[in-house]
Amino acid sequence: MLETKTAVEPTTAPTPFNLMQTLSRNRRFLFPVLALILILIGNRLISPTFFTIRVGPDGRLIGSLIDILNRGAPTVLLAIGMTLVIAAKGIDLSVGAVIAICGAVAAVLISTTTLPPLLVIAIAIGAGILCGLWNGILVALFDIQPIVATLILMVIGRGIAQLITEGQITTFSNESLEFVGTGLIGGFPFPIFLSVIVVALVWLLIRSTAIGMLIESVGANDRASFYAGIDATKIKLLVYIISGICAAITGLIITADIKGADANNAGLWKELDAILAVVIGGTALTGGRFYLIMSVVGALIIQSIQTGIYISGLPPTFNLIVQAVVILAILFLQSEDFRRLFTGAWAKLRRQS
Repeated sequence: MLETKTAVEPTTAPTPFNLMQTLSRNRRFLFPVLALILILIGNRLISPTFFTIRVGPDGRLIGSLIDILNRGAPTVLLAIGMTLVIAAKGIDLSVGAVIAICGAVAAVLISTTTLPPLLVIAIAIGAGILCGLWNGILVALFDIQPIVATLILMVIGRGIAQLITEGQITTFSNESLEFVGTGLIGGFPFPIFLSVIVVALVWLLIRSTAIGMLIESVGANDRASFYAGIDATKIKLLVYIISGICAAITGLIITADIKGADANNAGLWKELDAILAVVIGGTALTGGRFYLIMSVVGALIIQSIQTGIYISGLPPTFNLIVQAVVILAILFLQSEDFRRLFTGAWAKLRRQS
């Protein structure tokens, strides 16, 4: 019998040099964070009071940073669910329609029935679960392409929401439900806490259990995962259900914020912001490895750009153009091929000199 010994590498305490090496190796994380910092600094140059936070007469904290966190909460929530779906090699184009459906359910129930607000919220989230389950069944059980499967609900979802509201903007007055979108805790808007809670719960789910690894395995190669004993069907159902829950919570925030359900405009094109946030965060659309926290950074980048355009006084017509240019620059910096063009040219100049 031959004994085998495993060499144990000595561990060393982290040093600033090692930290810089880690950052340089993980440019996927470095560039989005640097982009967010630069955008915030740019906003500060536009508005000298950008970083100023003051207390309003009602105890609410007021400032551009608070506004970014508050207005960015819906995109953060959608990006969390979208990250898991994309990691499993899927896509969810229906989240905007799910927002409209769940908002319509909550607004109609709270205005036409005597159900307790907590039960109304639970029913609205249940509607989001059903929407996610529908998408998951089409993708996982019937093997329909994710972009086609979710496009079906994207198209008919707003029609369902309009049927629920009977084609009208349904308004309501209920302090408990309004708290979801406009409430305060310690001066901070409640949507900020809600998004943090969801991020923390999903993070614990994927890091404290094997689910995160299973999602990456299914996204990288679902056939190989099948032969490894992983039930890809259940994993795909799970990620679409989580995406539906995140969209339902987003729908509650948007509906509670305006105290009404607008089936035509609620969540319109929000799915594109969510997908873009995930891509900015470094998760590839081809599935596999994903970066949950970086998707949150991507969502904050999108909202920071929108806030910067607002405080700059530019006409709203420039919003999408400026946003596209900045995001395109970030994606170029994340591309190794694009960076190689400049590093190669710089090395050539150094050799010539």
